Amino acid sequence: MSFADPQTVTISGVTTPLPRVSVGANQATYTSGDGLISMNGSNAYGRRIRRVLRLDHRKLSPSPYVPTENIDVSMSNYIVFDVPKIGYTPAEALAVYVGFKTQFTAASDALISKLLAGES
Repeated sequence: MSFADPQTVTISGVTTPLPRVSVGANQATYTSGDGLISMNGSNAYGRRIRRVLRLDHRKLSPSPYVPTENIDVSMSNYIVFDVPKIGYTPAEALAVYVGFKTQFTAASDALISKLLAGES
């Protein structure tokens, strides 16, 4: 089963629709019309269950070597749930996530700002 279509993401105050462009076994991909933003949700079943939600972002940026030229740069941000096949209900895993999310969003995302600045 896939997420609602389309998904949307808001980056720097700009909301971008992400229509579903691909559905496969245990995964779906949603991509912006210009192809610069993509979201993928996937589930892998093996010795453990791995659930991933990933956002990829691309943009053109001035080249540090030739300032009159632009280069294509990209970044990814994702969350992974790695759970055993038995022992955690979805509600219990959600409770762990909510605690984690509360920690990293506290004080206007201070923990993530510090992480992105190189602190650990």
